[in-house]
Amino acid sequence: MSNIFEKTLRGEKTERPPVWFMRQAGRVLPSYLEMRKEHSFHELMRSPELAAEVTLLPVHDLGVDAAILFSDILVIPEALGMNLAFTDSGPRFEKALKDVADPLSFLKADAQKLEYIYNVIDRIGERRPVDVPLIGFCGAPFTTLCYMVQGLGTNHTFPDAVALLYQNKSLANELLEVITNLSIEYALNQVKHGIAAFQIFETHAGLIPVDLYMELIMPHVRRISAAVMETGTPVIFLPKGLGVGLKYLGPKDADFISIDWQVPLDEARTMLHPGLGIQGNLDPRILLADQVTIGQKLETYLEFGAANDKWIFNVGHGFIPGIPVENAKFVVDWIKQANWGR
Repeated sequence: MSNIFEKTLRGEKTERPPVWFMRQAGRVLPSYLEMRKEHSFHELMRSPELAAEVTLLPVHDLGVDAAILFSDILVIPEALGMNLAFTDSGPRFEKALKDVADPLSFLKADAQKLEYIYNVIDRIGERRPVDVPLIGFCGAPFTTLCYMVQGLGTNHTFPDAVALLYQNKSLANELLEVITNLSIEYALNQVKHGIAAFQIFETHAGLIPVDLYMELIMPHVRRISAAVMETGTPVIFLPKGLGVGLKYLGPKDADFISIDWQVPLDEARTMLHPGLGIQGNLDPRILLADQVTIGQKLETYLEFGAANDKWIFNVGHGFIPGIPVENAKFVVDWIKQANWGR
């Protein structure tokens, strides 16, 4: 059964843009916060039954058009042998690569450690409504490397990871290669287990200059994209903070590019290759405002939505804690009820 999300990915004309949100499974949902009282994040992620339930909460609670796998980008470093603890202040590695004498020999890929995630996908497949597609994902190699080198997720400037690119580019490239190889295996297994689309999250593209990003990082992203796209599964790429670098992206890099809230959609559309679809880009922080203000902002998307069929409505980065669930629901209902002039 074809749905509005998959039709849009294929470039088919629909009566409105599909809508889903990054970090929609959790944080703003009271039903998720209730589950967190009983279970740790790690428990929710590792149990097929619980992870499937969390994945589908936003479908039932908000009415979004697609579910995204409830997991974490740091499962790849974990499968590379880095011990990881999910603490109240965020994920923390037992030992960061910046504190390891020989990072390459320290990493030992064990793809078996990812098996539980495929069981989660299978369980979601059994439970999800037939017209609700599942999006799989992984972290992009640079963002994943940032966490692996720095060791914790609280300093989002990742000074040691950025320094590595300048001090030892060849080592950085080899580490990116290791991450990419396992990410490709991970992505292809998600495809085998029935995801409808795959998103690559490059949360920290804006940490380095565009030319360095395109030279050193983009070839690795492209390898993941190409492997997934060869299966016929659409790829969405989120390069948060890439800015003017959007003009260097093309159909070999992804099917859709997810735009952060720093670049207006019409500007992004002008910069992007015409063959690329577009996703985004509401600033999630506006959901802290009242619904009149939110509605006024949503009105500004109508002209873009009328002119662009290959557009998925989303936030420009993930939901933040403190957003009222009724405001998230308001956005979904607004998108579904608006006259998009198509």
